[in-house]
Amino acid sequence: MRLAARSLAQASNEQRCAVLRRVADRLDATAPDLLSLNAEEVAAYEESGPGRDRLTLSDARIAAMSQALREIAAAPDPLFEVMDQDVRPNGLRVERVRVPLGVIGVVYENRPNVTSDVAGLCIRSGNAAYLRGSSSAIRTNTYIVDLWREALRVEGLPEDAVALVRDSSYETATAFMQMTSVLDCLIPRGGPSLIAAMREHARVPYVLDGDGNCHVYVDEFADLTKALAIVKNAKTSRPGVCNAAETVIVHEKVASDFLPDLAREIPEVELRADERARELLPTSRAATPEDFASEFLDMILAVKVVSSLDEAVAHVARYGTGHSEAIVTEDLEHADAWVRRVDAAAVLVNASTRFIDGGELGLGGEVGISTQKLHARGPMGLRELTCLKWVVRGEGQIR
Repeated sequence: MRLAARSLAQASNEQRCAVLRRVADRLDATAPDLLSLNAEEVAAYEESGPGRDRLTLSDARIAAMSQALREIAAAPDPLFEVMDQDVRPNGLRVERVRVPLGVIGVVYENRPNVTSDVAGLCIRSGNAAYLRGSSSAIRTNTYIVDLWREALRVEGLPEDAVALVRDSSYETATAFMQMTSVLDCLIPRGGPSLIAAMREHARVPYVLDGDGNCHVYVDEFADLTKALAIVKNAKTSRPGVCNAAETVIVHEKVASDFLPDLAREIPEVELRADERARELLPTSRAATPEDFASEFLDMILAVKVVSSLDEAVAHVARYGTGHSEAIVTEDLEHADAWVRRVDAAAVLVNASTRFIDGGELGLGGEVGISTQKLHARGPMGLRELTCLKWVVRGEGQIR
C-alpha cells in the first residue's frame, strides 16, 4: 500500500476528483443491490439499539454518501497548499506546504457509510485508505470497497490505494494496529472497548475519535423556546451517534419553567435527574455520578440543575469528554465566557450539538471527530489528513 500511496500523492487533482465522482455515480446506480445486500446483514445482526442503526443503509443514506463524495471533490485541493513563507536575511526562501500523511488505517464498527466517506477523504487528500470494519458489515463494506477499487483502476490509479481487511477477528484487529511498516496513522471509530484496545495495543501513531459525552447548558438568559427545540434535536434526532446530547444542564432560575415542558416534549426519553431536578420531574429516575459520566447512545438524558454559569462549566470539566458542548443563552457575555472557558473540540452557542459533523461544517465528510489535541482536533476533513513539509530554496548558500 505504500507504493500505492506514493503514486496517489503524485496524482493530479483532476484524477483524484474523477475517482470520487465515479464512485458517487456508481453508488447511485447500484443502490438497489447495495440495499439488498445490507438488508441481509441487518437481518442477521442480533443486537438492537444504536449498533443496528449504524449498520443500516437506506436510500437517503446512500444518497448522502454520494452527495458527500461530490462535495469533497468540489472542495479546494489541500495538497501543496502554501501555509506560510518567508525570506531569511541570507536570501533563503522558506515555506511550508501541505502533503499527504501516507497510508491511513481506520478501524470502525458497523457504519458502512464510513467506508465510503473515509475512502473519499483519503483519496482526495492523496492518502491510501486501509480499512478494517466489523464482521457484521463485511459484505456491505466489501461491495463499497470494490466500487472504489474499480474507479481507481478506470482512472489510471493503483487500486490498492483503497483496501479492506477481510478477516474481522480480534487478533487481526490487534495485528492491524501494530503494522508500523505499512500504516502512517490510525483512526479508530467505535465505542469504549475499541478505544481501550487502541490504547493498549497500537504501535502506529493514532488520532482518537473518542466518546461523545456532550452537554447542552440552558442558561438563565436562555430563550426557552429555542432551548426546547435544541435539546430535543440534540437528544432525539439520532441518539446513537457521538454528537448527541447526553446531559442537559439547566440554570435554577429557569428550571421550573423549562424542565416540565422538556419532559412533555420528549416523553420517549428516560430522564435521570439530580435531586433538584427531580423536584420538577417527579417521574424521573435519580441520577448517579455514573449517569453523568455516561455516553448513553440511547433515549436517555441526564439532567442537572445549577446555580451559575461557573457551576455549569465545572460540571462539563468534570464529566465531559472534550467532544461538543453547547450553551443556550441570549447574553453575549455568558456566550463568550462559554466559548473561552469550556475545553472541548467544539463549542456551540444557540445550536444543537448534532451540527458537529464534517458534512454539516462544510468539510464534505469526516474521517472522525478527534477529541485529542495533537495534530487534529474536532471533525477531521481533508486538511486534517495532511501534514506539513518544509521547503527551502536557495542560490548556493552555505552555513
